Amino acid sequence: MHNILLILQREYLTRVRKKSFIIMSILGPLLMGGLVAFFIYLSLNQGESMSAIRVVDDSGRLAQQLRDSESVSFEEDTFSIVVAREIFNPDTHYGILYIPADAPENPEGITLYTEKQPNLTVVSLIESRLQLLIEEEKLNRAGIRKSMLDSIKTRVSLVQKPVSTTGEDREFSAGITAGVGFVGGLLIYLFVLLYGVQVMRGVMEEKTNRIVEVLISTVRPFHLMMGKIVGIALVGLTQFLIWVVLTFAVTTVVSAVMVDRSDLTEIQKEQLEKMPQRPGMETGLEKTGEPEILKALSSLNLVKLLLTFVFFFLGGYLLYSAMFAAIGAAVDSETDTQQFMLPVMVPLIFAYVVSTIVMTNPESELGYWFSIIPFTSPVVMMVRMPFDPPLTDLLLSMAALVAGFIFTTWLAARIYRTGILMYGKKVTYRELWKWLFYKE
Repeated sequence: MHNILLILQREYLTRVRKKSFIIMSILGPLLMGGLVAFFIYLSLNQGESMSAIRVVDDSGRLAQQLRDSESVSFEEDTFSIVVAREIFNPDTHYGILYIPADAPENPEGITLYTEKQPNLTVVSLIESRLQLLIEEEKLNRAGIRKSMLDSIKTRVSLVQKPVSTTGEDREFSAGITAGVGFVGGLLIYLFVLLYGVQVMRGVMEEKTNRIVEVLISTVRPFHLMMGKIVGIALVGLTQFLIWVVLTFAVTTVVSAVMVDRSDLTEIQKEQLEKMPQRPGMETGLEKTGEPEILKALSSLNLVKLLLTFVFFFLGGYLLYSAMFAAIGAAVDSETDTQQFMLPVMVPLIFAYVVSTIVMTNPESELGYWFSIIPFTSPVVMMVRMPFDPPLTDLLLSMAALVAGFIFTTWLAARIYRTGILMYGKKVTYRELWKWLFYKE
């Protein structure tokens, strides 16, 4: 145990003192703050270009009702569509909107002619304006007042609260809960992959430089492997905590300096208005504002989420890093790792793919089993955690992950003890299988 702690300390201090670690720990949050500042700058200083549209209306009813917006203007044309296309000048007009005579009955015939690919903002605005006008004309023909129909339309947005009899004032949000779970699973996926590969490269570097021959003379191969794995895990946690704290601080300062609350609300509204919307739909900004998000987040047990995140991060990292260490010990160069990386990477990638499905139905059989299997549980169980899965599921997942880590570490150690001193030989799966059963 003493040897493991010494190697752990060496790995940790060596890596956190590197200039690359210090630079990336500071540069990451600064880049995030820069992206936030750039987004706010573009939102506040975006140049609004006016797109002038000539309208050829054979129906004679819709063109005069089209109203200009801040980005699109309409100009009724008296020429036929054939002549309008011949005399079209792209320097003065964005395009030609052709409305056939039977447009109310056959809206599929409405065509927008442009010199180049039209942008989504122009297309969405024209479609929504025409859809409203055609619907209103059909309602008038049927003798139905649009105001009456609008009063009948109802948008239902469920208030989500716990079925608690204690009277606690909490609100749930399925969307925010799923988002928190998915982000947690994604972070584990990225960090396990990033730092697992670092373990593999660290082992390969020591093996190539023959440093390991000196180390093996004083410590057991298993102690060397465990010290390296745990040391790099602590490096990962340290960098993650630094990123979280600095990113929150930097983005908060940037947002406070560049924009006030009223401008931030205006930016949110502008982004929502640019999204394609069905006529009559509400933007839903009142349901996605900051107070509602904070209420939804307050309903989550953040301490429990953080603790389980640390556990599954460490468990998943230790499980996969043991296999990465075995690969690093078995090969002499990074090019030789490709044949062994696929079996290790497939379960991790599969866990990420499954998590995108599980976030919509965390209590499904798929979610249950993949949150128990050790190779996928770190990512999938983290997606389920904000939905408060049964305690038995959580304990079973943790126990299976610990057992899986012990088993993979045992396998990796048997490969590691032989491969770490093997040079100049192309290793095959058959050779690895033999190494598993070599006696000490």
